[in-house]
Amino acid sequence: MLRVGLIVGLLAVAAASPVIVRSLEEIQSFRSFLESTKTDDGEKFLARMQSSPLANPEELSGKFEGDIVLDDFMIESMLKEYAMGRNAYTWPDTKWPNNTVVWEFGEGEFGPLQQAAILAGIADIETHTCMKFRYREPEDTVFVRLTGSSGGCYAHVGYWEPRGVHVLNLARNYPGVGCFRHATIVHEWMHILGFLHMQSTYDRDNYVEIVEENIIPSTIHNFNIYTSDLVSNLGVEYDYVSCLHYGPYAFSINGLPTIVALQEHEGTMGQREYVTDTDWLRINRHYECAGAWD
Repeated sequence: MLRVGLIVGLLAVAAASPVIVRSLEEIQSFRSFLESTKTDDGEKFLARMQSSPLANPEELSGKFEGDIVLDDFMIESMLKEYAMGRNAYTWPDTKWPNNTVVWEFGEGEFGPLQQAAILAGIADIETHTCMKFRYREPEDTVFVRLTGSSGGCYAHVGYWEPRGVHVLNLARNYPGVGCFRHATIVHEWMHILGFLHMQSTYDRDNYVEIVEENIIPSTIHNFNIYTSDLVSNLGVEYDYVSCLHYGPYAFSINGLPTIVALQEHEGTMGQREYVTDTDWLRINRHYECAGAWD
């Protein structure tokens, strides 16, 4: 947990380089926002679903950017960067060793149909990429645990050995509904594989307009842009219909669009019915799968 002491420490070094450019109030507000993402509230998730029927469930889970679980060191890094007027967060290498994800079902978390839907998502990734998934053995200490908390759909980003147990949560539902839509399941697995959201990339303003007046003020940070130091487009074109793209009404305060496409495109922005060819290509290039750069 970040404490006020961290903020005081940041301000204490304001005279040093780099210079602190945010006010104490701004830093405290951002800290409160980041720490609020650590809660898990099923009632709030359901309330958000009811009040925002056009949004994707993972956008409503109350985590950072809706569905990203932040480690304490990430929150600390993000707060420091924000205090200095930047959004360039440095996180560890996110690739799973040997292109293999180790995982397990949380005990008693899912019924047979839900397990089958999750296994179908895993099978789809294995079919279209060089990634492999292996069920956890007793000696494995670094792995993904799938849970079904009512708080929504969310996951850690990438592999990090000191983390130990990596979180992937899918609020229990019927297959094809809510967090159990196929592309939503793959969406959360793509976070585990190391991917951030499509519209967070450094050149997104060439492709979409973020309509700030339609965004819930407390969630404006969910639309941060990451620099090329943190994310790579891997030579793949911007994909409006990627299963990692927000829908046009994400975090809307008034039911009006928060993301408007600046270029013509086929398909529905933010859809969760299927995984696109460019989604698969990004995974294959990130993990240097054979033929991915041909």
